[in-house]
Amino acid sequence: MDSYLKHYIDGKWVESIGGKRHEVISPSTEESCTEITLGTTADVDAAVKAARKAFETFSQTTREERLALLGRIVEEYKKRVPDLAQSMANEMGAPVSFASSAQVGAGIGGFMGTIAALKDFQFSEQHGANTVVYEPVGVVGMITPWNWPLNQIALKVAPALAAGNTMVLKPSEECPGNAAIFAEILDAAGVPPGVFNLVQGDGPGVGAAISAHPGIEMVSFTGSTRAGILVAKAAADTVKRVHQELGGKSPNIVLPGSDLPATLPGTAMGVLVNTGQSCIAPTRILVQKDQVPEATGLIKAMFDNTQVGDPLAEGGHIGPVVNKAQFEKIQGLIQSAIDEGATLETGGTGLPSNVNRGYYIKPTVFSGVTPDMRIAQEEIFGPVATVMSYSDLDEAVAIANDTDYGLSAVITGDPAKAAAVAPKLRAGMVAVNSWGPAPGAPFGGYKQSGNGREGGLFGLKDFMEVKAISGIPA
Repeated sequence: MDSYLKHYIDGKWVESIGGKRHEVISPSTEESCTEITLGTTADVDAAVKAARKAFETFSQTTREERLALLGRIVEEYKKRVPDLAQSMANEMGAPVSFASSAQVGAGIGGFMGTIAALKDFQFSEQHGANTVVYEPVGVVGMITPWNWPLNQIALKVAPALAAGNTMVLKPSEECPGNAAIFAEILDAAGVPPGVFNLVQGDGPGVGAAISAHPGIEMVSFTGSTRAGILVAKAAADTVKRVHQELGGKSPNIVLPGSDLPATLPGTAMGVLVNTGQSCIAPTRILVQKDQVPEATGLIKAMFDNTQVGDPLAEGGHIGPVVNKAQFEKIQGLIQSAIDEGATLETGGTGLPSNVNRGYYIKPTVFSGVTPDMRIAQEEIFGPVATVMSYSDLDEAVAIANDTDYGLSAVITGDPAKAAAVAPKLRAGMVAVNSWGPAPGAPFGGYKQSGNGREGGLFGLKDFMEVKAISGIPA
């Protein structure tokens, strides 16, 4: 069993102040695989104290010093790829081949995008008689999820460092090992004591303490909309900045007359990647009614050919979902679609035939799904695709926008025709013939998918304050 019982505070690994031991259950074996200590408010207090002290000096570092630090972090990060991949395979079920490439690579991508943005960033601009300067926010509290853990850590830590902030990170207790390794990486890279602090814990304990702490100027949260609302309420009393990336229910509009064999597999694949555990997974596949049989057949074949297996084994298969609660939620949504009259094309409830334990989901496809069904409205977070029909593009856009979320949308088909549809979609990101945004795109959503952006230039700006200075020479 991996053991990470200490927190990383002020450049040292320290015992928790009154925390309790917690075991992480492997979703592939249903057995304990990692132990951590769930921290306390006192642990958060200690981390914030260290971060506030470190801010006095780190906020005054130069662009060149921060670029050098970020570069050292990337080099140290690359040395730990096998350790990071193994940890995520054990704790959240990402197959080790996928974890070592996509999961670990996403974290590196977050740092590289920030480095590129920082190199050319204008910290001072002249606007008429005003000099407008960008300055660090202060101490940033960070609460990150389990599904793309290193990606979300990097998209917060990298811009926070680049902007001159200090920080306290609480990763998900479902997948904490990679964050502990990440702390070791930052320590090896020479991040000054107190600049980065790691407090392991759960939402009601450490997450709530970070959100409400008067010594934290900004909280950046990625997770469910339900939890994001709690974070915002807890932060309100101290009027801190709240930066959130929340749930999604992404549509995939397949344009009429599209060459389905050429274009649809590349976008429908987004429902399978990471076992469907992506906030931008385009699970609502909207197809013009005349092409529904062909599209359904293609998607069914893709899902039938997707293997499910042990995340510790190399290969192109998908793994389990993260825990029992997620497994049961997805099983319930699949059953609800059956009960409400959708057509089950493949998959369904229960374990795949090749496993007898673990939280594995059969790759599942439904056709005949209508907008009023639960499975068309609720975030699934599993390898489940729903095919919905439309008559014309106006109806397709209306169905696509008929959701409380607005994180991402996908358009499959002719890019020239997609250009006219994209502005009509109420989503923070629109990808054409791809299931996710291009590298460097600002990541974030509309409506109940959150506020603020991560990644590249826009992510860097979101971790800064804007100051107007009037009456000085231009």
